[in-house]
Amino acid sequence: MAFDKKKFIEEQISLAKQKIGDKPALLGLSGGVDSSVAALIVYKAIGKNLHPVFVDTGLMRLDEAKHVKSIFDKLKMKIEVIDASEEFFTALKGVSEPEKKRKIIGEKFIRVFEKYAKTHGIKVLVQGTIAPDWIESGGQGRDTIKSHHNVGGLPEKMGLELFEPLRDCYKHEVRILAQELKLPDEISKRQPFPGPGLAVRIVGEITKEKAQIVRKCCHIVEEELEKASAKKEIEHPWQYFAALLPSKTVGVRGDERSYQYTIVVRAVRSLDGMTANFSHLPPKLLEKISSRITNEVSDVGRVLYDITNKPPATVELE
Repeated sequence: MAFDKKKFIEEQISLAKQKIGDKPALLGLSGGVDSSVAALIVYKAIGKNLHPVFVDTGLMRLDEAKHVKSIFDKLKMKIEVIDASEEFFTALKGVSEPEKKRKIIGEKFIRVFEKYAKTHGIKVLVQGTIAPDWIESGGQGRDTIKSHHNVGGLPEKMGLELFEPLRDCYKHEVRILAQELKLPDEISKRQPFPGPGLAVRIVGEITKEKAQIVRKCCHIVEEELEKASAKKEIEHPWQYFAALLPSKTVGVRGDERSYQYTIVVRAVRSLDGMTANFSHLPPKLLEKISSRITNEVSDVGRVLYDITNKPPATVELE
């Protein structure tokens, strides 16, 4: 049966009115398509009783808070930005195991939300959770592939009721809803960004220094692939980014020996993120990305391209 976008939106608006009523609700807004669609649906149901909150974890894309705020200003929806970066880096200090990192991040998000909710008398938390999030997080007889911060990372006890209007949707369906809700292309067509942010693009322990390195590298990858896609030189990938490996390798800077980090570039084609094939990027484009990264990010001395499909890999490295 074809996905009925109009019916789905109407049903979720009605459900939001029923479940939330006249209670104020907090929505964790990342600026991605999932949380943005959830925001518009719930806003249509409860109006200004919705409090969209963007949490800056220190692990977001370059200038992300400013970018998201400007988009929602145009949509006439006021969002609040909370800088909790120090809290997140402190909580993650010394932690290198991927599942532990995800669970720390999930709990830290909830604690930030709870603090805000207490100040504003809020009892309901709205999340843009979609089907792959809870499927991959395991439970009910399923193996855990990786704990998504908004599912497997949730603490057992939290002082907020949960409302997730997109829980049974897949990514391509959420994009259909985004277009129906007339969200701008910069949201409706935006590539997925992981809830834990750059934390899952830093293999091993997370530091501010590593976050800054991978943020710059991700920005370069995004710029170059989007330019090539706009010129029709490549098929636009479903997701594309850079990740930082924990080990350093020997290289040469000028006439001197260097010992620097290795970056992995990844780009994949997919429909819903449940499976994916690596993108066949032209060698000249990969060469340009590699040259820019090693020239513009002084801590990086080597760039690799990941040609692994999902399965056996996942899209992100952690």
